[in-house]
Amino acid sequence: MSVESYDVVIVGAGGDGPAAAKRLGEQGIDTLVLEAGPWYGNENWPKPTEKPGSVKASSDPADLSGQLLDEQFTTRELEMIEKLIWGPADVDRPVWFREQPEDGLVLQVAGVGGTTLHYTGCHPRAYPHAIDDGDGWLIDYDDLLPYYREVEDQLHVSPAPTTPKEELYYQGAESAGWDLLTSKDVTSPGYRPQPNALLRPDERLEGDYQGDFSYPDVEGDTLAGVEIPGNPHPSGAPYEEKAKKSSAIGFVPDAMETGNVTIRPNAFVKQILTRPSLDGPEATGVRYRDTWNEETHRVEAEAVVLAAGAIETPRLWLNSDLPDNGWIGKGMTIHYGDVVIGMFEEETLERRLGRRTLDPDKGQQIAARFDYPGLGGLQTFGGAPGTTALSSYAGSTAGFADSVLEGGVEADPDAPWDSRGRIAGKQLKRLMAAYDRSLGIQCMTDDRPHKHNGVTLSSYEDEHGPVPDVTYEPSDEDLHRRDELMEIAAEILREAGASFVHRLDAGPSAIHIHSTMRMGYVADEACEAYDVSRLFIADHSVLPNSLGGPNPTNTGQALATRTADRIVERYFSDRTDPIA
Repeated sequence: MSVESYDVVIVGAGGDGPAAAKRLGEQGIDTLVLEAGPWYGNENWPKPTEKPGSVKASSDPADLSGQLLDEQFTTRELEMIEKLIWGPADVDRPVWFREQPEDGLVLQVAGVGGTTLHYTGCHPRAYPHAIDDGDGWLIDYDDLLPYYREVEDQLHVSPAPTTPKEELYYQGAESAGWDLLTSKDVTSPGYRPQPNALLRPDERLEGDYQGDFSYPDVEGDTLAGVEIPGNPHPSGAPYEEKAKKSSAIGFVPDAMETGNVTIRPNAFVKQILTRPSLDGPEATGVRYRDTWNEETHRVEAEAVVLAAGAIETPRLWLNSDLPDNGWIGKGMTIHYGDVVIGMFEEETLERRLGRRTLDPDKGQQIAARFDYPGLGGLQTFGGAPGTTALSSYAGSTAGFADSVLEGGVEADPDAPWDSRGRIAGKQLKRLMAAYDRSLGIQCMTDDRPHKHNGVTLSSYEDEHGPVPDVTYEPSDEDLHRRDELMEIAAEILREAGASFVHRLDAGPSAIHIHSTMRMGYVADEACEAYDVSRLFIADHSVLPNSLGGPNPTNTGQALATRTADRIVERYFSDRTDPIA
């Protein structure tokens, strides 16, 4: 078994790990990032799902290739799902199994960039009240503001452009009596463009552009609406100039430019290593497994950072036999979501927009939102037909709608939607025939941490030890908040002129996963574990709550950057001074 030594080892190159790595590298800290999945767009792995590559790790930004990313990220939905789903790089092998709710979904992505490889770029801030008044938060909202600004500048976050689907949504929200919000720090209900980590579209796209959409003819976002299957656009652009700023694009190149950050893909960490001290266990490194050749390696470090995500971080802790204070893996929040979708007549669209279709696959996939501190949020959703059918009509916890199955779920006659439940067969064909005239809205509930929700170890083991067993049951209050958000969403669609509205009544899909290693319960204000010194947490698991409902990536990356500063202050203060 080989042994390597670094100042800091980070477990996970997902949404937050690269942000922490960049900050550590800037301050002269020799950092190794271990990622369980493959690395797309790196010339050392030209066929990352077929062969292990010529080297084990990369630290040179010259290895990054936009052309190679174009070849590997086809944006074909099924192909990209197969590539990005949680599992080994070798797609001929089965995915890594997780126990999960029968009526729900746990979404995990493997690869450098993690879930930001498939995310839609949404980068709103948390609601201030969720931090300042939230249980477990040991810092104030103002403490995060400089880090929010830094992340937003790094990723070129800006309000999403308006295409027909957003224009119609804004008309509905305004007609329903809601205010247009102009501040990034949301304290009252209202609607606004989504703050997205996508480069602004090329100005020439504002007109009737008929030219080439590849780089350098077009720079920035092409409005192709393919964020979920990877979005390597514009085609031909250098790696770091791709429009969607996943952490792989937005943080990794600059982290490597410091000369102090090395990333090793295909490295699944199995154990956190510790030694005894007067104050209890002290982290000394990790043991990991090469997912291609199954060899085991050890890394020694002065500090260990867990950034494996809200499922894998508690799983790794528990599999390492570290102290359990009763909150390891507990308190999971997921923004307990749901979907409504509205259909519009051609005449209505002609009157409101001067066109007869909405074309939901055009523009950025999630480009408009609604915020309601205390309840959560809403956001429009546009996607290809397959994504729309899956997200809006399948996966209902209520069962099949009565229009599909005799004796199926009926919509309450007083409800603002016409049907509810799962749609299939002829009814699905009928609704999808109106795809070009449909507008979907997702809700993200401000669900609260409950100890019965979270991650434990299953009796089933894979090559990395006992697998996670994920459980989630919303409280009555969570259900009420979700219902209220759905009523607001349906009202917005009606006010926009929808002739038919369907509510999915979705199961507990864990897409935004947080709060399984909560600050104030498992970690202190620096996100250092209470019970294991030199062990830090820098992913969404350390968020004490669901932030009030906004997408968590901005807050996770801001907090991870702050955590990197605290690591330097506590254990490397003789090296340099923090930047922020």
